[in-house]
Amino acid sequence: MGRVKTQLIKRTTFEIYKKYGSSFTANFNDNKPLLAKYAQIYSKKLRNSIAGYMARLVKRKQEI
Repeated sequence: MGRVKTQLIKRTTFEIYKKYGSSFTANFNDNKPLLAKYAQIYSKKLRNSIAGYMARLVKRKQEI
């Protein structure tokens, strides 16, 4: 079983993905600077969680 993402992380990721989804990639390290560009996230841990979940969303969308 994987780690559980909180509702805050999921909601924030979906909102950012709706607006700027085409900019993000399936690579976690590429998504971190893009998040700094598109959103003001002050916590490093929160930024990394959102970047990781964003990478997972992009991978899912590419498979379909």
